Amino acid sequence: MPKRDTAPVVPSAVNAAHVAAFERSLAIAPTATRRAYVRDVGMLAALAGDRDLALLSRPELARQLATFHGRGLSGRSLARMLSAWRAFFRFLLEVDPSRRGDPCAGLKAPRSARRLPAALSPDEAVRLVAVDGDDALAVRDRALLELAYSSGLRLSELSGADIDRLDLATGEIRVMGKGAKERIVPVGAPASAALRAWITVRAGVAAPDEAALFVTRTGTRLGPRAIERRLAVWARRQGLDRHVHPHMLRHSFASHVLQSSGDLRAVQELLGHASIASTQVYTHLDFQALAKAYDAAHPRARKRER
Repeated sequence: MPKRDTAPVVPSAVNAAHVAAFERSLAIAPTATRRAYVRDVGMLAALAGDRDLALLSRPELARQLATFHGRGLSGRSLARMLSAWRAFFRFLLEVDPSRRGDPCAGLKAPRSARRLPAALSPDEAVRLVAVDGDDALAVRDRALLELAYSSGLRLSELSGADIDRLDLATGEIRVMGKGAKERIVPVGAPASAALRAWITVRAGVAAPDEAALFVTRTGTRLGPRAIERRLAVWARRQGLDRHVHPHMLRHSFASHVLQSSGDLRAVQELLGHASIASTQVYTHLDFQALAKAYDAAHPRARKRER
């Protein structure tokens, strides 16, 4: 939230009542959404002072967005704030249809600079997945990391993977992606070898009738947070000097496949993106690598030594 030079302004009784009624209308909304919306509308109510919040005009809301942007609030945060304001004014119209239209109509939050996803280099990725050790957890973790990098799976897909969906004979695994959409993803040779080793060990670890491909030491499904912790542990052990999270392996898979093949549509299918616009970010990653290579190698790009 924006920093203020003075103490927060307390909303008037009328505006506090508006916010309280709006909060009650959000009773079935997720807790995080409800809190964020109430906070953002409460901020607007405080800024309105003694004026009735419901009477704020579109130019006033636009100026307030510009003020927040000037204080350093990102486009993403402003978009979320604007979403809360829109929900609030829709609520007012539902309560009293005689009110004037939505003052948020036509307002847009300024765009934030696009942040490119962080990815490992091919050498870093290979070093990370080269987990050494023959105890059950090390064998499991190597198979887990090899599969994540080999197939570009989401964290939820890794945790939700079932052993009966893995076909090592064909080198494929069926996973359930976003929107309950199932897709078949190829599994590379190193990942297949690591998975074979893990399946042998898993037989002595997994609880009876446990469907999960990856299980804990007590035999139950390995959850997303546990996967994140194991990845962080191995990143440190393998000498990577930055925080590595499961989605970084997915980004690495996508950018490395795209760099090698140049086939954006194939990468879209492998990642399970509904829109190719989501996949196009990896073309920017590829261009960054090309730009670095140019700066390092082209005679006209080299800085003259003094």
